[in-house]
Amino acid sequence: MSYATNIDVQQRMSSAVYIQLTDDVDSGTADEAKVTEARMAAECDVDSYLGQRYQVPVDVAIFTELHPLLRSVTLDLTEYRLHSRRPAVPANVVAKRAAAIDWLGKVASGVVVLPSVSELPSRASEGLLTEVSGTPRMWSNDETENL
Repeated sequence: MSYATNIDVQQRMSSAVYIQLTDDVDSGTADEAKVTEARMAAECDVDSYLGQRYQVPVDVAIFTELHPLLRSVTLDLTEYRLHSRRPAVPANVVAKRAAAIDWLGKVASGVVVLPSVSELPSRASEGLLTEVSGTPRMWSNDETENL
């Protein structure tokens, strides 16, 4: 499930900027594939941080209270990605991206907690853990070299 849509991106940026940042062939229309690519990459960025503590993607149909927040963060990252296709990214866009990454980092580290979303079981984000059992080593490496 997506946190944002291309229409959300267009509404955030205005139609003129939306077209300007994606129309590489001067057709006068936005290249929706470029918008989709930037938006999906931004959603992957969001999930890469959230996934350190939560099951991703967050189902915003179930956790409706998080949808505006996750949409806003996704749009901040998408807007930056689209502006970075052209020189001189506006300072306010850079600042919004930095704030979004900072917030995502705080979620990932547990400083910020998403309400009503269950965290992953402890250590699940670190992968599988193994344990060795059995009798201790009978010979050390030094002892086997002398054989």
